[in-house]
Amino acid sequence: MSELGPGTAPAIGTRVSTGIAGLDDILGGGLTSSRLYLLEGTPGTGKTTLALHFLREGHDRGERTLYVTLSETADELTAAAATHGWSLDGIEVYELVNDLGLDPDSEQSILHPSEIELGETVTEVIARVEAVKPARVVFDSLSELRLLAQSPLRYRRQILALKQFFAKRACTVLMLDDRTSETGDVQLHSIAHGVISLDQAPREFGAERRRLRIVKMRGIKFRGGFHDLSIETGGIQVFPRLIAAEHRADFDSRGKSTGSPELDLLLGGGLVPGTNTLLIGPSGVGKTTTGIACMLAALERGETATYYLFDEGLATLLARAVMLGMDLAPHMEAGRLTITQIDPAELSPGEFAAMVRSAVEERGSTFVGVDSLNAYLHAMPGEEFLVLQMHELLSYLNQKGVTTLLVLGQHGILGEVRSDVDLSYLSDCIVLFRFFEAKGEVRTALSVVKSRVNAHERTIRELRLGAGGLRVGEALSDFEGVLTGLPAYHGRVAMLSGASALKVE
Repeated sequence: MSELGPGTAPAIGTRVSTGIAGLDDILGGGLTSSRLYLLEGTPGTGKTTLALHFLREGHDRGERTLYVTLSETADELTAAAATHGWSLDGIEVYELVNDLGLDPDSEQSILHPSEIELGETVTEVIARVEAVKPARVVFDSLSELRLLAQSPLRYRRQILALKQFFAKRACTVLMLDDRTSETGDVQLHSIAHGVISLDQAPREFGAERRRLRIVKMRGIKFRGGFHDLSIETGGIQVFPRLIAAEHRADFDSRGKSTGSPELDLLLGGGLVPGTNTLLIGPSGVGKTTTGIACMLAALERGETATYYLFDEGLATLLARAVMLGMDLAPHMEAGRLTITQIDPAELSPGEFAAMVRSAVEERGSTFVGVDSLNAYLHAMPGEEFLVLQMHELLSYLNQKGVTTLLVLGQHGILGEVRSDVDLSYLSDCIVLFRFFEAKGEVRTALSVVKSRVNAHERTIRELRLGAGGLRVGEALSDFEGVLTGLPAYHGRVAMLSGASALKVE
């Protein structure tokens, strides 16, 4: 227990920060002061950590803070805080279960939730608040108080009494509940000024998915729905659900070169800022290399780029790029390029969206690549959520004037191919890659099948990869069957040779 300074309580009705930037954003500026809030969630969802954020923020602002615990000891709370590198110095911790309860001269025999009276417990809490005069209070937890009450009516009356008491003393209160009641505490929802719900969902593989939802919040506009969160060393990070309509920017929408004149012609003038392009085709057909080549052209123009790598290893990508004459290391060293390798089993969609926002708004990235959407799909609980999340993310990037490249692998090499998910309607431009056989050799064809912004070519061209990077050949006028999954070439147009593929135009 630490010595407290004089402290200053915020004016009644003003907003107070929760200590978590993402949660404050969801609430539109924080909690309304001098109100009672319910923080509910099953054990392990992060209630105590969030409560400590709340109290530490108050202490940093010069406010008196009080943590009342019926379930954890002060040593346990101190140890929990230490795991995040925090100290509880300046935060008053009052435990109703302590050594004094074992003293025969104590007013209570043994301060155990099942053996003390509810009224006496509430009286002790009130006395402690009167002595400390805190601006922020955490009460942990209501499950013990519910057991002491033994009847819903008595329990509700005591909560109402506490609410009235705290309101008269300008206290902002978080009451923690672990949802141990069989029917849920709906009546408590009606008493509390606001309700914040935490939950976690285990997955068959990878980390559990943690989420936060504002069930109710009187008098303020908040962002509804579920918001992903993570608990790491250092505390909780909340990732507000992305709403694209909140983010708009002015930008130059003139097309920019991909670095290949033939590919620019195929696209109808290059890649347009504020649009997204889907590179789709079977594995090994050249999607990633084409994306890297387009990104390299942007970097050489002086743009800043971010590339998210879900499938391939970073070292493998960099080595292959060098082999193809596309050295990315100088741009990474100069800080213009950031390549982030993602483990989809450990990442939530909300966290990924926050990473993209940070790249655009903090690092100034104007080119973003996602490679590939197949792995991103496995980070989602279901296909419908992937489409909704990706729709908001792509709309956000488009409104920020970012050039976005998406890589989507298809199942199958030759013949019938299929995709995990159909994102064609979300894409502004689609570049289709296919293998085909000619003169005893497996080759690659590409065509643009959709563009919302350019009058693109409807021809099919050959793609060849070599030490000079990528090369796009002339239109193959007699190339048939590419859209059936069984393309065949019967024409007389010269194919790209291996030697010519090594030349850089």
